Amino acid sequence: MPSIDSLINAFITLFVTADPVGNAPLFLGLTVGLSASVRRSIAIRGSFISFAILTLFAITGTSILDAIGITIDAFRIAGGLLLFVTAFEMIYGQRQERREETTTAASDHAANLAVFPLAIPLLAGPGTISATILLSSQLSANTTDNGWTATLALIAVIAVLMILTAGVLVAAELLDKYISNTGKLVVTRLLGVLLAALSVQYIADGVLAFAKH
Repeated sequence: MPSIDSLINAFITLFVTADPVGNAPLFLGLTVGLSASVRRSIAIRGSFISFAILTLFAITGTSILDAIGITIDAFRIAGGLLLFVTAFEMIYGQRQERREETTTAASDHAANLAVFPLAIPLLAGPGTISATILLSSQLSANTTDNGWTATLALIAVIAVLMILTAGVLVAAELLDKYISNTGKLVVTRLLGVLLAALSVQYIADGVLAFAKH
C-alpha cells in the first residue's frame, strides 16, 4: 500500500494538472446560455468521463496509445487544434445559438460538451494523462505489495479529485446569477482568447517535443 505522503503528492500533482479551479471560468464560458440543470449535468458527466479516462490510463499506461501508434505529443497537438476551434466559436459568439435550441437538441449538445472539450482535453488532457501514467509507475515501484494495490490507490485518488472537480464546476455556476448579459458576453470572449492561448500552448509543446526526437 502506498504511503499517505505519496498519495497526497499524487493528488496535488493531478489537481494542478487537471486545474478544476482554473477550468471553472472556461466551463462558464462554454455553457453560457444553458440552464442550471443542464450545466450541472455537463459538470457531472464531464467529471465522470474524465475519471473513466484517467482510470483507464492508470491501469494500462501508454499501451493503448502505443497500440494505435499515437504518441502523447501527437495527442497534445490534436487536443490543441480542437480547443482552438472551440475558442474561435466563443470569441465570435457562435455558441450563443444554443439559446434557440430545442430541449432535445440542448440535451444532445450538453452530452457533447461533457465529452469535448470539458473531459477531453480540459480535465483529462495530455498533461493529466501523462501525470497519471507517471504516478502509476512511481507508486507501483515504491510499493512492496502487489502492484494492483498501488493502482487501486491511484484510482481512489482520481475519484476524489473528480468528485471535487464536479463540486467546483457546479459551484461556479452560482456565480453566473450575478453576471449581467453584457458581462457574460465580455467574459465569454475574454475566456475564448485565453482558451485560444491555451490551445496554442498545447500545440507548441507538442511540436517542440517532436522536434527533440
